[in-house]
Amino acid sequence: MCGVVGIVGTSPVNLSLYNSLQVLQHRGQDAAGIVTVDEDDNFHQRKANGMVTEVFQQRHMLRLRGNIGIAHNRYPTAGSSSAAEAQPFYVNSPYGIALAHNGNLINSKELKEKCKKAHRHVNTQSDSEILLNILAWKISQISHDVPTTDDIFEAISGVYDEIKGGYAVVCLVLGVGLIAFRDPFGIRPMVLGEKKDENGKSEYMVASESVALDVSGFKLVRDVKPGEALLITKDGQLYSRICAKDPHLQSCIFEYVYFARPDSIIDGASVYATRVRMGTKLAEQIQKEHQNLKIDVVIPIPDTSIDIAVQIARTLGVPYRQGFVKNRYIGRTFIMPGQKQRKKSVRNKLNPIPAEFAGKNVLLVDDSIVRGTTSLQIVQMAREAGANKVFFASASPEIRYPNIYGIDMPTSKELIAYGRNNEEICKEIGADALIYQKLEDLEASVTEENPALTKFDTSIFTGEYIVPPAKDYFENIEKQRSDDAKADKAWKDSSDSEQLDIFNI
Repeated sequence: MCGVVGIVGTSPVNLSLYNSLQVLQHRGQDAAGIVTVDEDDNFHQRKANGMVTEVFQQRHMLRLRGNIGIAHNRYPTAGSSSAAEAQPFYVNSPYGIALAHNGNLINSKELKEKCKKAHRHVNTQSDSEILLNILAWKISQISHDVPTTDDIFEAISGVYDEIKGGYAVVCLVLGVGLIAFRDPFGIRPMVLGEKKDENGKSEYMVASESVALDVSGFKLVRDVKPGEALLITKDGQLYSRICAKDPHLQSCIFEYVYFARPDSIIDGASVYATRVRMGTKLAEQIQKEHQNLKIDVVIPIPDTSIDIAVQIARTLGVPYRQGFVKNRYIGRTFIMPGQKQRKKSVRNKLNPIPAEFAGKNVLLVDDSIVRGTTSLQIVQMAREAGANKVFFASASPEIRYPNIYGIDMPTSKELIAYGRNNEEICKEIGADALIYQKLEDLEASVTEENPALTKFDTSIFTGEYIVPPAKDYFENIEKQRSDDAKADKAWKDSSDSEQLDIFNI
Protein backbone atom coordinates (compact mmCIF):
# COMPACT_ATOMS: atom_id res chain seq x y z
CA MET A 1 0.00 0.00 0.00
CA CYS A 2 1.33 3.41 -0.97
CA GLY A 3 0.18 6.99 -1.24
CA VAL A 4 0.29 8.91 -4.52
CA VAL A 5 -0.31 12.57 -5.38
CA GLY A 6 -0.24 14.58 -8.60
CA ILE A 7 -0.79 18.32 -9.05
CA VAL A 8 -1.07 20.68 -12.02
CA GLY A 9 -1.02 24.22 -10.66
CA THR A 10 -0.44 27.79 -11.70
CA SER A 11 2.27 28.35 -9.07
CA PRO A 12 4.97 26.15 -7.51
CA VAL A 13 3.56 22.83 -6.27
CA ASN A 14 6.46 21.57 -4.15
CA LEU A 15 4.95 22.59 -0.79
CA SER A 16 1.51 21.23 -1.65
CA LEU A 17 3.05 17.91 -2.66
CA TYR A 18 5.03 17.81 0.58
CA ASN A 19 1.98 18.62 2.72
CA SER A 20 -0.07 15.97 0.94
CA LEU A 21 2.61 13.34 1.52
CA GLN A 22 2.61 14.20 5.21
CA VAL A 23 -1.11 13.49 5.60
CA LEU A 24 -0.72 10.30 3.54
CA GLN A 25 2.17 9.10 5.69
CA HIS A 26 -0.03 6.32 7.10
CA ARG A 27 -0.06 4.70 3.64
CA GLY A 28 3.70 4.18 3.54
CA GLN A 29 6.61 4.87 5.87
CA ASP A 30 9.47 3.21 4.01
CA ALA A 31 10.42 5.91 1.50
CA ALA A 32 9.15 9.11 -0.08
CA GLY A 33 9.76 11.00 -3.30
CA ILE A 34 8.74 14.04 -5.34
CA VAL A 35 9.32 14.88 -9.00
CA THR A 36 8.45 18.30 -10.46
CA VAL A 37 8.68 19.80 -13.95
CA ASP A 38 9.85 23.39 -14.45
CA GLU A 39 8.85 25.83 -17.20
CA ASP A 40 11.75 24.65 -19.37
CA ASP A 41 10.51 21.04 -19.24
CA ASN A 42 13.24 19.82 -16.91
CA PHE A 43 12.58 17.19 -14.25
CA HIS A 44 13.66 17.84 -10.66
CA GLN A 45 13.66 14.92 -8.24
CA ARG A 46 14.24 14.06 -4.62
CA LYS A 47 13.55 10.60 -3.19
CA ALA A 48 15.02 8.61 -0.30
CA ASN A 49 14.32 6.04 2.37
CA GLY A 50 12.56 7.40 5.45
CA MET A 51 9.56 9.39 6.59
CA VAL A 52 8.51 12.53 4.74
CA THR A 53 10.04 14.90 7.30
CA GLU A 54 13.33 12.98 7.11
CA VAL A 55 13.53 12.87 3.31
CA PHE A 56 12.80 16.51 2.48
CA GLN A 57 14.86 19.34 3.92
CA GLN A 58 14.71 22.99 2.92
CA ARG A 59 17.54 22.65 0.41
CA HIS A 60 15.66 19.84 -1.35
CA MET A 61 12.40 21.78 -1.50
CA LEU A 62 14.09 24.80 -3.07
CA ARG A 63 15.32 22.63 -5.91
CA LEU A 64 11.91 21.09 -6.61
CA ARG A 65 10.87 23.85 -9.01
CA GLY A 66 7.82 23.87 -11.22
CA ASN A 67 4.03 24.10 -11.32
CA ILE A 68 3.49 20.40 -12.08
CA GLY A 69 4.57 17.44 -10.00
CA ILE A 70 3.90 13.99 -8.57
CA ALA A 71 4.75 12.46 -5.20
CA HIS A 72 4.82 9.07 -3.50
CA ASN A 73 4.97 7.44 -0.07
CA ARG A 74 6.28 3.90 -0.28
CA TYR A 75 5.13 0.80 1.52
CA PRO A 76 6.94 -2.27 0.15
CA THR A 77 4.57 -5.15 -0.62
CA ALA A 78 7.38 -7.62 -1.22
CA GLY A 79 9.41 -6.76 1.84
CA SER A 80 12.28 -4.96 0.14
CA SER A 81 13.38 -1.62 1.56
CA SER A 82 16.07 -0.88 -0.99
CA ALA A 83 16.58 2.82 -1.66
CA ALA A 84 16.75 1.96 -5.36
CA GLU A 85 13.03 1.13 -5.26
CA ALA A 86 11.92 4.50 -3.89
CA GLN A 87 9.49 6.23 -6.25
CA PRO A 88 8.79 8.03 -8.55
CA PHE A 89 10.65 6.16 -11.30
CA TYR A 90 11.90 7.85 -14.46
CA VAL A 91 12.72 6.98 -18.07
CA ASN A 92 14.07 9.44 -20.62
CA SER A 93 12.41 7.87 -23.67
CA PRO A 94 9.99 8.61 -25.14
CA TYR A 95 9.61 12.31 -24.29
CA GLY A 96 10.64 11.80 -20.64
CA ILE A 97 8.27 10.09 -18.21
CA ALA A 98 8.14 9.92 -14.39
CA LEU A 99 5.68 7.60 -12.64
CA ALA A 100 4.45 6.69 -9.15
CA HIS A 101 2.12 3.81 -8.39
CA ASN A 102 -0.05 2.50 -5.55
CA GLY A 103 -1.02 -1.15 -5.79
CA ASN A 104 0.35 -4.38 -7.13
CA LEU A 105 0.56 -6.00 -10.56
CA ILE A 106 -0.08 -9.73 -10.51
CA ASN A 107 1.45 -10.46 -13.92
CA SER A 108 4.82 -8.78 -13.35
CA LYS A 109 6.81 -11.81 -14.48
CA GLU A 110 5.05 -11.87 -17.84
CA LEU A 111 5.33 -8.08 -18.19
CA LYS A 112 9.04 -8.12 -17.53
CA GLU A 113 9.49 -10.48 -20.47
CA LYS A 114 7.45 -8.13 -22.65
CA CYS A 115 9.71 -5.27 -21.60
CA LYS A 116 12.71 -7.24 -22.81
CA LYS A 117 11.06 -7.87 -26.18
CA ALA A 118 10.31 -4.15 -26.40
CA HIS A 119 14.03 -3.48 -25.72
CA ARG A 120 13.27 -1.84 -22.39
CA HIS A 121 15.39 -2.51 -19.29
CA VAL A 122 13.93 -2.95 -15.79
CA ASN A 123 16.57 -2.31 -13.16
CA THR A 124 14.76 -3.13 -9.88
CA GLN A 125 12.34 -5.70 -8.47
CA SER A 126 9.57 -3.10 -8.32
CA ASP A 127 6.45 -3.71 -10.40
CA SER A 128 6.09 0.08 -10.56
CA GLU A 129 9.20 0.26 -12.75
CA ILE A 130 7.74 -2.48 -14.92
CA LEU A 131 4.50 -0.50 -15.23
CA LEU A 132 6.48 2.60 -16.20
CA ASN A 133 8.25 0.72 -18.97
CA ILE A 134 5.00 -0.78 -20.28
CA LEU A 135 3.56 2.74 -20.41
CA ALA A 136 6.71 4.06 -22.12
CA TRP A 137 6.51 1.21 -24.64
CA LYS A 138 2.91 2.12 -25.51
CA ILE A 139 3.66 5.84 -25.72
CA SER A 140 6.67 5.13 -27.95
CA GLN A 141 4.24 3.87 -30.59
CA ILE A 142 2.82 7.40 -30.97
CA SER A 143 3.84 8.78 -34.34
CA HIS A 144 3.40 12.49 -33.59
CA ASP A 145 6.23 14.65 -32.30
CA VAL A 146 3.79 16.16 -29.82
CA PRO A 147 1.23 13.60 -28.60
CA THR A 148 -2.44 14.49 -28.98
CA THR A 149 -5.08 13.79 -26.35
CA ASP A 150 -6.29 10.82 -28.40
CA ASP A 151 -2.72 9.53 -28.64
CA ILE A 152 -2.35 9.54 -24.86
CA PHE A 153 -5.67 7.82 -24.19
CA GLU A 154 -4.94 5.21 -26.85
CA ALA A 155 -1.59 4.48 -25.18
CA ILE A 156 -3.29 4.15 -21.77
CA SER A 157 -5.83 1.76 -23.31
CA GLY A 158 -2.88 -0.32 -24.46
CA VAL A 159 -1.51 -0.32 -20.90
CA TYR A 160 -4.85 -1.57 -19.56
CA ASP A 161 -4.71 -4.42 -22.07
CA GLU A 162 -1.33 -5.53 -20.72
CA ILE A 163 -1.40 -5.12 -16.94
CA LYS A 164 -3.42 -7.00 -14.32
CA GLY A 165 -3.95 -6.20 -10.65
CA GLY A 166 -4.99 -3.30 -8.47
CA TYR A 167 -3.42 0.07 -9.15
CA ALA A 168 -3.72 3.84 -9.00
CA VAL A 169 -1.09 5.61 -11.10
CA VAL A 170 0.16 9.16 -11.51
CA CYS A 171 2.76 10.09 -14.12
CA LEU A 172 4.32 13.08 -15.84
CA VAL A 173 5.05 13.19 -19.56
CA LEU A 174 7.24 16.07 -20.68
CA GLY A 175 5.51 18.36 -23.13
CA VAL A 176 2.13 16.84 -22.23
CA GLY A 177 1.30 17.14 -18.53
CA LEU A 178 -0.06 14.89 -15.80
CA ILE A 179 -1.71 11.51 -16.46
CA ALA A 180 -3.60 9.55 -13.81
CA PHE A 181 -5.48 6.27 -14.11
CA ARG A 182 -7.16 3.68 -11.89
CA ASP A 183 -7.57 -0.07 -12.34
CA PRO A 184 -10.76 -1.41 -14.02
CA PHE A 185 -12.28 -2.49 -10.67
CA GLY A 186 -11.25 0.57 -8.68
CA ILE A 187 -9.52 -1.70 -6.17
CA ARG A 188 -7.07 1.00 -5.18
CA PRO A 189 -8.52 4.46 -4.40
CA MET A 190 -7.96 7.72 -6.26
CA VAL A 191 -9.75 11.07 -6.03
CA LEU A 192 -9.80 14.26 -8.11
CA GLY A 193 -9.76 17.73 -6.57
CA GLU A 194 -9.90 21.28 -7.91
CA LYS A 195 -9.33 24.81 -6.68
CA LYS A 196 -9.22 28.25 -8.29
CA ASP A 197 -6.18 30.50 -8.19
CA GLU A 198 -6.43 34.24 -7.57
CA ASN A 199 -7.20 34.78 -11.26
CA GLY A 200 -9.99 32.21 -11.31
CA LYS A 201 -7.99 29.59 -13.20
CA SER A 202 -8.44 25.95 -12.23
CA GLU A 203 -5.70 23.94 -10.55
CA TYR A 204 -6.10 20.17 -10.20
CA MET A 205 -4.92 17.45 -7.84
CA VAL A 206 -5.27 13.68 -7.87
CA ALA A 207 -4.47 11.68 -4.74
CA SER A 208 -4.98 8.37 -2.98
CA GLU A 209 -7.31 9.90 -0.39
CA SER A 210 -9.43 13.05 -0.13
CA VAL A 211 -7.58 14.16 3.01
CA ALA A 212 -4.60 15.01 0.78
CA LEU A 213 -6.82 17.49 -1.08
CA ASP A 214 -8.02 19.13 2.13
CA VAL A 215 -4.60 20.04 3.44
CA SER A 216 -3.72 21.95 0.26
CA GLY A 217 -7.04 23.73 -0.18
CA PHE A 218 -8.43 21.58 -3.00
CA LYS A 219 -12.09 20.62 -2.99
CA LEU A 220 -13.13 17.06 -3.73
CA VAL A 221 -14.70 16.90 -7.19
CA ARG A 222 -15.19 13.14 -7.46
CA ASP A 223 -13.46 9.79 -7.39
CA VAL A 224 -11.56 8.72 -10.46
CA LYS A 225 -13.76 6.05 -12.00
CA PRO A 226 -12.66 2.43 -12.42
CA GLY A 227 -10.83 2.09 -15.72
CA GLU A 228 -10.72 5.87 -16.19
CA ALA A 229 -7.71 7.88 -17.30
CA LEU A 230 -7.30 11.60 -16.69
CA LEU A 231 -5.06 13.89 -18.71
CA ILE A 232 -4.37 17.31 -17.23
CA THR A 233 -2.29 19.29 -19.68
CA LYS A 234 0.53 21.53 -18.50
CA ASP A 235 -1.67 24.56 -19.21
CA GLY A 236 -4.43 23.19 -16.97
CA GLN A 237 -6.92 21.59 -19.35
CA LEU A 238 -8.65 18.49 -17.95
CA TYR A 239 -9.64 15.55 -20.16
CA SER A 240 -11.00 12.17 -19.13
CA ARG A 241 -11.86 8.91 -20.83
CA ILE A 242 -12.78 5.36 -19.83
CA CYS A 243 -9.87 3.41 -21.32
CA ALA A 244 -10.36 -0.07 -19.82
CA LYS A 245 -12.71 -2.72 -21.14
CA ASP A 246 -15.79 -3.58 -19.01
CA PRO A 247 -14.90 -1.63 -15.87
CA HIS A 248 -17.01 -1.81 -12.72
CA LEU A 249 -16.43 -0.68 -9.17
CA GLN A 250 -15.35 -3.36 -6.69
CA SER A 251 -13.04 -1.48 -4.35
CA CYS A 252 -10.94 -2.94 -1.54
CA ILE A 253 -13.04 -3.04 1.63
CA PHE A 254 -9.92 -3.14 3.80
CA GLU A 255 -9.36 0.54 2.99
CA TYR A 256 -12.38 1.31 5.17
CA VAL A 257 -11.39 -1.14 7.90
CA TYR A 258 -7.76 -0.17 8.35
CA PHE A 259 -5.73 1.73 5.80
CA ALA A 260 -7.54 4.97 5.04
CA ARG A 261 -7.69 7.91 7.43
CA PRO A 262 -11.09 8.40 9.10
CA ASP A 263 -11.37 11.93 7.70
CA SER A 264 -11.14 10.65 4.11
CA ILE A 265 -13.99 9.99 1.72
CA ILE A 266 -13.45 7.02 -0.61
CA ASP A 267 -15.87 6.27 -3.45
CA GLY A 268 -18.46 8.52 -1.88
CA ALA A 269 -18.33 6.87 1.56
CA SER A 270 -16.99 8.56 4.68
CA VAL A 271 -14.40 6.27 6.24
CA TYR A 272 -15.32 7.56 9.69
CA ALA A 273 -19.03 6.87 9.17
CA THR A 274 -18.37 3.34 7.91
CA ARG A 275 -16.29 2.59 11.01
CA VAL A 276 -19.05 3.85 13.29
CA ARG A 277 -21.44 1.47 11.53
CA MET A 278 -18.94 -1.37 11.99
CA GLY A 279 -19.10 -0.67 15.71
CA THR A 280 -22.89 -0.68 15.73
CA LYS A 281 -23.10 -4.00 13.93
CA LEU A 282 -20.47 -5.63 16.14
CA ALA A 283 -22.35 -4.48 19.23
CA GLU A 284 -25.63 -5.82 17.87
CA GLN A 285 -23.94 -9.16 17.21
CA ILE A 286 -22.63 -9.23 20.79
CA GLN A 287 -26.12 -8.45 22.15
CA LYS A 288 -27.66 -11.21 20.06
CA GLU A 289 -25.06 -13.99 20.22
CA HIS A 290 -22.92 -13.28 23.30
CA GLN A 291 -25.37 -12.25 26.02
CA ASN A 292 -23.37 -14.31 28.51
CA LEU A 293 -20.39 -11.97 28.35
CA LYS A 294 -20.39 -9.60 31.30
CA ILE A 295 -18.46 -6.70 29.80
CA ASP A 296 -17.36 -4.01 32.25
CA VAL A 297 -15.44 -1.78 29.88
CA VAL A 298 -14.65 -1.40 26.15
CA ILE A 299 -11.04 -0.53 25.28
CA PRO A 300 -9.73 0.11 21.75
CA ILE A 301 -6.35 -0.89 20.43
CA PRO A 302 -5.40 2.52 19.02
CA ASP A 303 -5.75 4.14 16.60
CA THR A 304 -7.87 2.69 13.79
CA SER A 305 -10.35 0.93 16.07
CA ILE A 306 -11.15 3.91 18.30
CA ASP A 307 -14.26 5.03 16.39
CA ILE A 308 -15.48 1.43 16.28
CA ALA A 309 -14.93 0.88 20.00
CA VAL A 310 -16.69 4.12 20.97
CA GLN A 311 -19.79 3.00 19.08
CA ILE A 312 -19.69 -0.52 20.57
CA ALA A 313 -19.59 0.94 24.07
CA ARG A 314 -22.40 3.38 23.31
CA THR A 315 -24.61 0.67 21.83
CA LEU A 316 -23.93 -1.80 24.65
CA GLY A 317 -24.34 0.87 27.31
CA VAL A 318 -21.00 0.15 29.00
CA PRO A 319 -18.08 2.51 29.71
CA TYR A 320 -15.54 3.31 27.02
CA ARG A 321 -11.96 3.84 28.18
CA GLN A 322 -8.58 4.55 26.62
CA GLY A 323 -6.71 1.71 28.30
CA PHE A 324 -3.55 1.88 26.18
CA VAL A 325 -1.27 4.84 25.72
CA LYS A 326 0.26 4.87 22.26
CA ASN A 327 3.74 6.06 21.39
CA ARG A 328 2.95 8.29 18.39
CA TYR A 329 6.52 8.16 17.10
CA ILE A 330 6.47 4.51 16.11
CA GLY A 331 5.07 3.40 12.75
CA ARG A 332 2.17 1.08 12.12
CA THR A 333 3.11 -2.41 13.29
CA PHE A 334 1.04 -4.04 10.54
CA ILE A 335 3.55 -2.85 7.93
CA MET A 336 6.72 -3.65 9.86
CA PRO A 337 8.94 -5.81 7.58
CA GLY A 338 9.47 -8.91 9.67
CA GLN A 339 8.07 -10.67 12.70
CA LYS A 340 10.87 -9.69 15.10
CA GLN A 341 10.37 -5.99 14.34
CA ARG A 342 6.59 -6.28 14.72
CA LYS A 343 6.85 -8.16 18.02
CA LYS A 344 9.33 -5.71 19.50
CA SER A 345 7.41 -2.66 18.30
CA VAL A 346 4.12 -3.69 19.97
CA ARG A 347 5.59 -3.35 23.47
CA ASN A 348 7.33 -0.13 22.48
CA LYS A 349 4.19 1.23 20.86
CA LEU A 350 1.52 0.47 23.49
CA ASN A 351 1.58 0.74 27.25
CA PRO A 352 -1.44 -0.17 29.41
CA ILE A 353 -3.01 1.97 32.13
CA PRO A 354 -3.45 -0.59 34.95
CA ALA A 355 -6.39 1.22 36.60
CA GLU A 356 -8.52 0.68 33.50
CA PHE A 357 -7.93 -3.08 33.57
CA ALA A 358 -7.67 -4.07 37.23
CA GLY A 359 -10.41 -6.54 38.20
CA LYS A 360 -12.51 -5.85 35.10
CA ASN A 361 -13.94 -7.94 32.29
CA VAL A 362 -12.47 -6.08 29.32
CA LEU A 363 -13.59 -6.07 25.69
CA LEU A 364 -10.58 -5.21 23.51
CA VAL A 365 -11.47 -3.93 20.04
CA ASP A 366 -9.13 -4.04 17.05
CA ASP A 367 -9.66 -3.41 13.34
CA SER A 368 -8.44 -6.89 12.35
CA ILE A 369 -6.38 -9.91 13.34
CA VAL A 370 -3.72 -10.87 10.82
CA ARG A 371 -0.92 -13.10 12.15
CA GLY A 372 -2.32 -13.02 15.66
CA THR A 373 1.02 -12.40 17.35
CA THR A 374 0.19 -8.75 18.04
CA SER A 375 -3.23 -9.72 19.42
CA LEU A 376 -1.60 -12.32 21.69
CA GLN A 377 0.78 -9.75 23.13
CA ILE A 378 -1.98 -7.23 23.71
CA VAL A 379 -4.14 -9.80 25.49
CA GLN A 380 -1.15 -10.69 27.67
CA MET A 381 -0.58 -7.01 28.44
CA ALA A 382 -4.22 -6.66 29.52
CA ARG A 383 -3.91 -9.64 31.86
CA GLU A 384 -0.64 -8.34 33.29
CA ALA A 385 -2.41 -5.03 33.95
CA GLY A 386 -4.92 -6.90 36.13
CA ALA A 387 -7.85 -7.71 33.84
CA ASN A 388 -10.20 -10.37 35.19
CA LYS A 389 -11.32 -11.59 31.74
CA VAL A 390 -10.22 -10.44 28.31
CA PHE A 391 -12.64 -10.59 25.38
CA PHE A 392 -11.49 -9.66 21.89
CA ALA A 393 -13.53 -8.18 19.00
CA SER A 394 -12.32 -7.74 15.42
CA ALA A 395 -14.00 -5.19 13.14
CA SER A 396 -13.24 -7.36 10.14
CA PRO A 397 -13.96 -11.04 9.46
CA GLU A 398 -11.34 -13.77 9.64
CA ILE A 399 -8.42 -13.01 7.31
CA ARG A 400 -7.55 -16.34 5.74
CA TYR A 401 -5.98 -15.49 2.38
CA PRO A 402 -3.16 -13.22 1.19
CA ASN A 403 -3.88 -9.90 -0.46
CA ILE A 404 -2.47 -9.65 -3.97
CA TYR A 405 -3.54 -6.14 -4.94
CA GLY A 406 -1.15 -4.00 -2.91
CA ILE A 407 -1.38 -4.92 0.78
CA ASP A 408 1.59 -6.79 2.23
CA MET A 409 -0.33 -9.50 4.05
CA PRO A 410 1.59 -12.71 4.62
CA THR A 411 0.98 -16.03 2.96
CA SER A 412 -1.94 -18.15 4.14
CA LYS A 413 0.14 -20.37 6.40
CA GLU A 414 1.25 -17.29 8.38
CA LEU A 415 -2.34 -16.06 8.88
CA ILE A 416 -3.76 -17.15 12.21
CA ALA A 417 -7.27 -17.74 10.84
CA TYR A 418 -6.16 -19.99 8.01
CA GLY A 419 -7.30 -23.54 8.77
CA ARG A 420 -8.55 -22.60 12.25
CA ASN A 421 -12.03 -22.09 13.68
CA ASN A 422 -13.07 -19.41 16.16
CA GLU A 423 -12.31 -21.47 19.25
CA GLU A 424 -8.84 -22.36 18.01
CA ILE A 425 -8.02 -18.74 17.14
CA CYS A 426 -9.33 -17.58 20.51
CA LYS A 427 -7.04 -20.07 22.24
CA GLU A 428 -4.06 -18.98 20.12
CA ILE A 429 -4.38 -15.33 21.16
CA GLY A 430 -5.15 -16.23 24.78
CA ALA A 431 -8.56 -14.53 24.97
CA ASP A 432 -11.61 -15.64 26.95
CA ALA A 433 -13.92 -14.95 23.99
CA LEU A 434 -13.45 -13.86 20.38
CA ILE A 435 -15.99 -12.03 18.21
CA TYR A 436 -15.41 -11.46 14.50
CA GLN A 437 -17.43 -9.07 12.36
CA LYS A 438 -19.59 -10.94 9.85
CA LEU A 439 -18.70 -10.26 6.21
CA GLU A 440 -22.26 -9.25 5.32
CA ASP A 441 -22.24 -6.75 8.18
CA LEU A 442 -18.90 -5.31 7.09
CA GLU A 443 -20.16 -4.84 3.54
CA ALA A 444 -23.40 -3.30 4.82
CA SER A 445 -21.40 -0.82 6.92
CA VAL A 446 -20.05 0.68 3.70
CA THR A 447 -23.12 0.20 1.51
CA GLU A 448 -25.36 1.99 4.01
CA GLU A 449 -23.07 5.01 3.72
CA ASN A 450 -23.18 4.90 -0.10
CA PRO A 451 -25.84 2.58 -1.60
CA ALA A 452 -24.05 2.73 -4.97
CA LEU A 453 -21.28 0.57 -3.48
CA THR A 454 -22.63 -2.96 -3.82
CA LYS A 455 -19.52 -5.02 -4.59
CA PHE A 456 -16.12 -5.12 -2.94
CA ASP A 457 -12.80 -6.88 -3.13
CA THR A 458 -13.09 -9.22 -0.14
CA SER A 459 -10.54 -11.78 -1.32
CA ILE A 460 -8.60 -11.77 1.97
CA PHE A 461 -11.72 -13.17 3.65
CA THR A 462 -13.13 -15.39 0.91
CA GLY A 463 -10.16 -16.35 -1.28
CA GLU A 464 -12.16 -15.24 -4.34
CA TYR A 465 -9.95 -12.98 -6.45
CA ILE A 466 -11.66 -10.64 -8.91
CA VAL A 467 -8.49 -10.60 -11.03
CA PRO A 468 -7.34 -14.22 -10.86
CA PRO A 469 -3.57 -14.74 -10.63
CA ALA A 470 -1.48 -17.31 -12.48
CA LYS A 471 -1.21 -20.78 -10.95
CA ASP A 472 2.31 -20.27 -9.61
CA TYR A 473 1.60 -16.77 -8.27
CA PHE A 474 1.04 -17.73 -4.63
CA GLU A 475 4.17 -19.85 -4.62
CA ASN A 476 6.14 -16.85 -5.83
CA ILE A 477 4.71 -14.40 -3.30
CA GLU A 478 5.42 -16.85 -0.50
CA LYS A 479 9.09 -16.62 -1.46
CA GLN A 480 8.84 -12.82 -1.32
CA ARG A 481 6.53 -12.23 1.65
CA SER A 482 7.46 -14.79 4.26
CA ASP A 483 9.32 -13.41 7.27
CA ASP A 484 12.40 -15.44 6.33
CA ALA A 485 12.37 -13.90 2.86
CA LYS A 486 12.00 -10.42 4.30
CA ALA A 487 14.86 -10.96 6.71
CA ASP A 488 17.06 -12.02 3.82
CA LYS A 489 16.01 -9.00 1.76
CA ALA A 490 16.59 -6.67 4.70
CA TRP A 491 20.13 -7.95 5.00
CA LYS A 492 20.77 -7.38 1.31
CA ASP A 493 19.10 -3.97 1.35
CA SER A 494 21.27 -2.82 4.25
CA SER A 495 24.22 -2.66 1.88
CA ASP A 496 22.36 -0.24 -0.41
CA SER A 497 22.69 3.51 -0.20
CA GLU A 498 20.19 4.98 2.22
CA GLN A 499 19.31 7.92 -0.02
CA LEU A 500 19.02 8.83 -3.68
CA ASP A 501 19.74 12.53 -3.69
CA ILE A 502 19.05 13.34 -7.34
CA PHE A 503 17.85 16.88 -7.95
CA ASN A 504 18.10 17.26 -11.70
CA ILE A 505 17.56 14.38 -14.11
